[in-house]
Amino acid sequence: MATQKRSLLVIGGTSDIAKETALTFARNGWTVIISGRDPDDIAAEAANLELRVPGSRVAAAALDILDTESFVPFLDRLPSLPDAVLCAVGLLGNQGQAERDPAHASLIMRSNFEGPGLLLGLIADRFEARGQGAIIGISSVAGDRGRASNYVYGAAKAGLSAFLSGLRNRLAGKGVHVLTVKPGFVRTRMTAGMKLPAALTAEPRELGEAIYRAVEKRRNVIYVRRVWRPIMFLIGSIPETAFKKMSL
Repeated sequence: MATQKRSLLVIGGTSDIAKETALTFARNGWTVIISGRDPDDIAAEAANLELRVPGSRVAAAALDILDTESFVPFLDRLPSLPDAVLCAVGLLGNQGQAERDPAHASLIMRSNFEGPGLLLGLIADRFEARGQGAIIGISSVAGDRGRASNYVYGAAKAGLSAFLSGLRNRLAGKGVHVLTVKPGFVRTRMTAGMKLPAALTAEPRELGEAIYRAVEKRRNVIYVRRVWRPIMFLIGSIPETAFKKMSL
């Protein structure tokens, strides 16, 4: 299959990570389909990508990740089944509010796990039937262990990581590649105003390039900055009795 004919569907296409990843794939000859909730926003992003990559082929398709009933019609309306899908949907939310407001907690969980998981499951079925495809899910190091500071968001991302792991196991040997991406801190609109350690903080462009390389090399799980792997291993190794006394 010629590289220039491959196509990428981007779910949550207006996020900073999604934009940079779409840009990297477009520069490497991929056709890109930008999806998101607001038709005007995704149309503008598609037009911007075409300007940044002359000769690229970019389309826009509206999708609300919370409207699970729309998933099958959305996929049926696509001109063709893409070669790869990137799910970059994410909602950090507010941990304090989530502790008091079940509706806000539900929004965080549905945005980060339920919607993405259900949609990727449908796409996985179609990729499996075709015998080819790549599924890329943006998870988080927050899902590696629950911490008091963001356990609602972390629980949702943990669910997504487990779901992607299960898909990878189920689809092994069936031509479908499943990649889990754990970015760590990223300098985006979602983290604006936070004091982030420079050594642990990636730029969106760094993620886009790392994701592209991981797809080409058929990697399974990546921590975008390698330092996160030993950090999360150490955090995961702390005994629960000691962990309860820590402020993380």
